[in-house]
Amino acid sequence: MKRLSAGAAARLKGIFGERMSVEEEETLLASYDATKKTGMPAAVVWPESTEETAALVKLANEEGFAVVARGAASGLTGGSVPADGSVVADFARMDKILEIDRRNLTALVEPGVVVGELQRQVEKVGLFYPPDPASNEFSTVGGNIAECAGGLRGLKYGVTRDYVLQLEVVTGGGEIIHTGSNTIKSVTGYDLTRLLVGSEGTLAIITKARLKLIPLPEGIATAVAYFRTPHEAGEAVSKMIEERLLPRALEFVDGVTMGIVAKSKGYRFPQGAEALLIIEVDGGKEQVAADIERAVAVAERQGAIAVERAKDKAARDRIWEMRKQLSPSLYAASPDRVNEDICVPRDRIPETLDAVAEIGKRYNLVVCNYAHAGDGNIHVNFLVDTTDSGIMERAEKAVEEVFKLTVSMGGTLSGEHGIGLSKKRFFSLEVAPVEMALMKAMKRVFDPNGVLNPGKIFPDE
Repeated sequence: MKRLSAGAAARLKGIFGERMSVEEEETLLASYDATKKTGMPAAVVWPESTEETAALVKLANEEGFAVVARGAASGLTGGSVPADGSVVADFARMDKILEIDRRNLTALVEPGVVVGELQRQVEKVGLFYPPDPASNEFSTVGGNIAECAGGLRGLKYGVTRDYVLQLEVVTGGGEIIHTGSNTIKSVTGYDLTRLLVGSEGTLAIITKARLKLIPLPEGIATAVAYFRTPHEAGEAVSKMIEERLLPRALEFVDGVTMGIVAKSKGYRFPQGAEALLIIEVDGGKEQVAADIERAVAVAERQGAIAVERAKDKAARDRIWEMRKQLSPSLYAASPDRVNEDICVPRDRIPETLDAVAEIGKRYNLVVCNYAHAGDGNIHVNFLVDTTDSGIMERAEKAVEEVFKLTVSMGGTLSGEHGIGLSKKRFFSLEVAPVEMALMKAMKRVFDPNGVLNPGKIFPDE
């Protein structure tokens, strides 16, 4: 793509006025995401409407520059890292909840709405938006849709794609289109909505979304079970699913990670515990009480050495605060860690954890695992010290082995973080040439000149 010319910059100024900047401070702030990967944009704009977004993309086609959509930039695979010389469209100002429809159980929102704020607003009227990434207090709806974010409640309630009914988007050609239907059922033509969810901003830019809501559960119960080994905890997960238990969350943390969060945040865990499971159930109050006891009983039969039950909301909040402190604690312990999210069939979790630990030993790397274990989504973290000569090369080899292991287990390279920049060189491990060619053909249909978020997902040719 071309870099932004002076003429194109002037035309951008005509569309956005003071909401367009080429200042170094603004472009630097838009140059990175949570991966710490960077690319320097030529300008940043702040759209306030779908029409402005369409005008931006049409101008990009005419002038030949790239456009990269940006939400909170909390992504972990470089999906919103701008191409050098591109224009970043920051959707922070399109942050309105336009409607909460209590009769049809939907919400109409703009892409800059923070997920946690949406959850709080719908819960005020007795409704529930289940997708719950650990970043919910800062990640945005638009970013969650672009990456098909999963999160803590995926086991029972599914992921973001399961709650997107309609989209208003601007395609790579600058057309405004509407996909889906404001109904629970719709089989009129191809499902463009599902195609766009998880497309990482490479096919279209989201400007509005109608999301499905459900009634807020009546009761919640939470417990933490501690185990001597990660393998035992993994077996407990498989056994709960086998016995037809469906917690709304079933989170795994290994002993190395527990030690780091304990040191960083002052949490205390039972002596001898090298893994834990956070178990949370919801539903009717009587059913919740029965289900948490069934889950605890399974954990104890599978070797749990201790179980803590949350007695009230404050105790439940403390448990989840610990879970949400895992990633920040690992960053504090090792700012240059390598973080990958793989997803395997649930019955392969124990052997996957064992194999990942063996890979870490073979490459002399500290490995920390935590997981949305109920849906098989494991976050594998290799802690690296970049002052150690050769450690990054070892880490890269270890990551490749983890991905090959994952595919051999019948799993996938990403459960919720997407491919972006970080994983594109491994894409062909999972996606065959025919399927990849079809995906590239879709890209050309939606974005004929390749102006949207170039260089993501597909391996470099």
